[in-house]
Amino acid sequence: MERPAVLVMEMQRGVVGDLTKFPELVAACTRHDVVPNAARVLNAARAAGLPVIHCTAAFRPDRAGSHTGNCPFIVSLLKDPEHMLEGTPAVEVLPELREDGDLESRRHHGFSPFTGTSLDMTLRSLGVTSVVAMGVSLNVGIPGLALEAVNLGYRVTVVKDAVAGIPEDYAKAVLRNTIGLLATRVAAADLAGTWT
Repeated sequence: MERPAVLVMEMQRGVVGDLTKFPELVAACTRHDVVPNAARVLNAARAAGLPVIHCTAAFRPDRAGSHTGNCPFIVSLLKDPEHMLEGTPAVEVLPELREDGDLESRRHHGFSPFTGTSLDMTLRSLGVTSVVAMGVSLNVGIPGLALEAVNLGYRVTVVKDAVAGIPEDYAKAVLRNTIGLLATRVAAADLAGTWT
C-alpha cells in the first residue's frame, strides 16, 4: 500500500519570506498563491496522519560542509557573508507552514534535499513509498528533488500550484517538460480533497 509524505522545499523566511533576497521569486509565489495552496495541502496531510518534512538549506558561518566555489549561483549568493546562516531567522520555515509535529531535513550543500542528508533514511523509517513535493524553486530545487526521489524508487507528485520559479514562462516550461516526465502533477485543492 502506498504511503505518501509531503516534502516542502525551502519555504524559508530568507528564501520566500520577510527576509528574502529573491523578491521576484516572492512575487511569483504571491501571484500564484503558493503559500496558501501549500498550507491547504499541509493541513490535509496532517489531518490524514501523513508525515510532513520541511527540506531546508543553511550555511555555517565558516562554510564548513558546503562546497562554495563549484557553482556560479552559490558563488553569487555567498558574496553576502550573512546569507542563510545556521541559527538565524532567515533559515526558519515560514511560520504559516510549520507545526510542532513536522520534521525538518536540513542540508548545507547542493540543491537536492537528498544529497548529504538523512532524508531517504527518514522516509524509509516512516514506511514512505511516495513523496508529494511543494515549494521552491522550479529552477533547480524541485527538479532536483523529483529526479533524486525517482532515482531512489519513490513515486513523485508535484503540487503544481504550490511551486514557483522565475522567470514564470520558464517555470511553466519546466513544470510541463521536465516535471511532467518525472512526476504526477496535481492541484492543491484536488490533492487535499483526496486526503479529507
